[in-house]
This record gives sequence, C-alpha cells and structure tokens, in this order.
Amino acid sequence: MAPTSSLVNKIKVQLKLSVSRLRMVQQKDTALAKQQRREMAQLLEAGKIESAKIRVENIIRSDLNTELLEILELYCELLTARAGLLEAKECDPGLEEAVKSIIYSAPKIEGVKELSLVRSLLAEKFGKEFTLEAVENSDGKIPDRIVKKLRVEPPKPELVEAYLETIADAYGVDYPPGIKAKRQAEQAAAEGEDGADDDDDENPSGGQKVKALEAPLAADELSKATPPRDMGPKSPVSVAPPSPSTDNIRPKVNVPGPLNLKPMKKTSEVAKAKETNGGPGGKIPDVDELQKRFASLKR
Repeated sequence: MAPTSSLVNKIKVQLKLSVSRLRMVQQKDTALAKQQRREMAQLLEAGKIESAKIRVENIIRSDLNTELLEILELYCELLTARAGLLEAKECDPGLEEAVKSIIYSAPKIEGVKELSLVRSLLAEKFGKEFTLEAVENSDGKIPDRIVKKLRVEPPKPELVEAYLETIADAYGVDYPPGIKAKRQAEQAAAEGEDGADDDDDENPSGGQKVKALEAPLAADELSKATPPRDMGPKSPVSVAPPSPSTDNIRPKVNVPGPLNLKPMKKTSEVAKAKETNGGPGGKIPDVDELQKRFASLKR
C-alpha cells in the first residue's frame, strides 16, 4: 500500500484535473442542448408533435446529466479545499457525503476519466468495505438528488409537456396549437382595461372640472385688478435682492429715506458766539473804546 502522503497528493492532482474536465463537459453539453432545442422548435412548427415528444427526452436527460456534473464538480472542489482531512485513516464525517457520492457516480458518467481515477484512489485510501457501502448506498449517505439523476427511467409526461411548452415559448412557436391566439386575446383585453382606466383619469368628475375652470378665471381677474410691474418709467439703477440664508430666510432690502441732518451741539454754540461777538476772537472794538483802554493802562 502506498504511503498516505503520496496517495493524498495523487488524489489532489486528480481532483483538480477532474474539475477542469467536468467544466469542459458541461460547456459542451450546454452548447449541444441549445442546438437540440432549436431543432425541437422546428419540429413543433412543422406539426411533428409525436416526434418532438420522443426526441425531447434526450434534452431532458442531457439537462439532468449537466446538473449532476455540476454537483460532482462542487464535491471535487470541497475535497481539494479540505485535502488535509484526507490524511486520516478513517474518512472524516464532513467529507463522507462527497467521497461516497463520487465513488457511487463515477462509473455511471461518461467522458470524465479523471473522475474514475479519483474513485479508484479514494477506494484504495479508505478500503473495500467503505467502497462497498458507497456503491450500494447501504447507509443512505448518497443524496436523493444524485440518485434520482442517475436513475434510468423515462421522464414523466408532465415534464415532457412542460419542456415542449417552454421551448415553443422561447422560439415563438404556437404550441399547444391556438395558445398564441389565446394569449393575444388576453393581452388585448388587459390593454383595453388599462385604456379604460386611462380615460377615466383624463375625464375627471364634475367637481374637478369646476375647480379646473375656476383657477384660470381667478388668475385673470387678479392680473386685471393689479397693474403689472413693468408699467411706468424704469429706474436706471437696479438693486439685486439679497439671497436667503439660514440666518435670514426672508431677507428684505432696506432703502434709506431722506437724510435728517441735525446740527451738532458744539457747532450751534460756536454759531451763537459768532453772532454775539462778531467773530472768533470777539467783537471788534471801535476807536473810542481803544482810547479808554489806553487811558486805563496809563493809570
């Protein structure tokens, strides 16, 4: 038996290769399914309904296989991310579902040989009894979604009919016959109801009409009673109104009135002194007064 570390390294390499191969197969199956759907629409348009019902089973099987490959791809990525847990001798409970699902599904999948190598390496790692439990699903660890997708049985008639209707709707084919006319009639009826609602909105009730007519009349009377601002001579100086701010939400322009000039107290007293004294130095003396002053000085 190979050493555990080397066996785990081989498993990791094959898991990465399996993820790449699974993605390639999914892309190929998706492109093929698109082509098959187009051919199915042509059969329905030609009226070959029985042939379409038989061939649509291949599309259903291809879709189930693509979904299964996607699930297995996720399981491979999970084992790659938790590769350290594969070093243990017993399978970790968190990996048991992924490991057993790969062992159970790998022999029934075509075109992914890397997944078969992963299966053989896992069987070698965990032993014969573990592998037998996974193949027979005796402990029920395999999810039902994987078991159902690998089950070989014809699809139900309801699923076949649903596939045909979906394909016909995607390609604009009248299937079932007459469904197109029925949908057009339902659409026309719905548009008619919407149009009736729009007409009701455009034609309001009598009270709304009266309000609609009264509003312009009131505005006309107001414009006649109030002279427009443009009448009369315009001032050559225009003052721009201040813009509102958070401090002053409704600003106003304060126009200054005529200046009220009052004489200051000191200037009025000086004027009175000038009137009494005749000048800033007092009243000018005449000749007689000067002679009297000189006489008094001589004494």
